[in-house]
Amino acid sequence: QVQLVESGGGLVQPGGSLRLSCAASGSIFRLNSMGWFRQAPGKQRELVATIHSGGPIITADSVKGRFTISRDNAKNTVYLQMNSLKPEDTAVYYCHANIQSAVLRPRSDYWGQGTQVTVSS
Repeated sequence: QVQLVESGGGLVQPGGSLRLSCAASGSIFRLNSMGWFRQAPGKQRELVATIHSGGPIITADSVKGRFTISRDNAKNTVYLQMNSLKPEDTAVYYCHANIQSAVLRPRSDYWGQGTQVTVSS
């Protein structure tokens, strides 16, 4: 089994910063991509940023220049540094990982439980 444990959400004023963390644990043979999605009330879940093994990064246009994704491979942890936060960034943020749990098993997608980020004055 694989678990993703998120931390770092909360309430912040517009223009403020937050840092999200997500640690993967359990049966991990190869950890491919790790990243963040978000879902605001009444909207579909959308990609925020993802980072692949070897480094390629994909970031949504709406957060470019404000959010930075990084990864610590030794700790199987991904981070999302969020600066210049706006009210429209308010959402539940979900950690995602694509993991191969054993050498003969296919890759699978895993999700964290979600962490609330609220940007409000």
